[in-house]
Amino acid sequence: MPNGFDIPIPFMSQPFHIYFYGIMIMLGVLAATFLVSVEAKRRGQNPEVLWDMLIWIVIAGIIGARIWHILTPPPSMIAEGITTQYYLTHPLAMIDIRNGGLGIPGAVFGGALAMWIYTRRKKLYFATWLDLVAPGLALAQAIGRWGNFFNQELYGAPTNLPWKLYIDPAHRLPGYESIAYYHPLFLYECLWNLANMAILLWAFRRFSNRIKTGDIFLGYLIIYPIGRFLLDFLRLDASRLAGINANQTLSAIVAVIAAGLLIWRHRPLRIAKVTNKEHVPS
Repeated sequence: MPNGFDIPIPFMSQPFHIYFYGIMIMLGVLAATFLVSVEAKRRGQNPEVLWDMLIWIVIAGIIGARIWHILTPPPSMIAEGITTQYYLTHPLAMIDIRNGGLGIPGAVFGGALAMWIYTRRKKLYFATWLDLVAPGLALAQAIGRWGNFFNQELYGAPTNLPWKLYIDPAHRLPGYESIAYYHPLFLYECLWNLANMAILLWAFRRFSNRIKTGDIFLGYLIIYPIGRFLLDFLRLDASRLAGINANQTLSAIVAVIAAGLLIWRHRPLRIAKVTNKEHVPS
């Protein structure tokens, strides 16, 4: 399966290769930005603010995603000697994102950090923009996952289900060379992210009179990690830290904390009623 196309460059011996992976990521970013712009305008915010902060969010998101990958390389890369130590001793490999290696947890953290800095400098309410961005973030992830399809990566355990995904021999993991069909894990996560986006947009409208600022982003931090936690049971090449699945464990922790915060924010308040009784002497 082709993973991109070449563009001839004058005075260069080899053409410049454009990867479908990068195209899908940028399509996801643009689609998310348009969605968030519409939501911002609907909720009385200036959509131009988003376009101003977009470049910083994208850059910080890519840096964060790359750092997370460097800290948690998958077992298949470790078997080839591409470990965290390798990256730390090969600076050019650290920044070579054209060879893949981006982690969503780092992207979310990096983008959120850039937004926090931007909103502080512009004296904007950070939580308001987190809520606005959350559905768009889910949409960007859904579209970006198709980059994994073109790269023939992020597939799950072997399967014979009707929607099974064929993987070329060159992209099969060690120990699975003779197995041709797998769960399309990228598609499962794409559909989960689309559902996440739809739920967040629906909640924005359905419970607008009950939602507190920051609730929508907390919803994202519950829904996406739950899906990632469950889908990682099918993943064959999950990144590990200290022998445990790094992304799955982080997802569980984030979902529990976010759910706890959401429940705590909407806990019923007990108001003690104090009645003053007049004592009339007999």
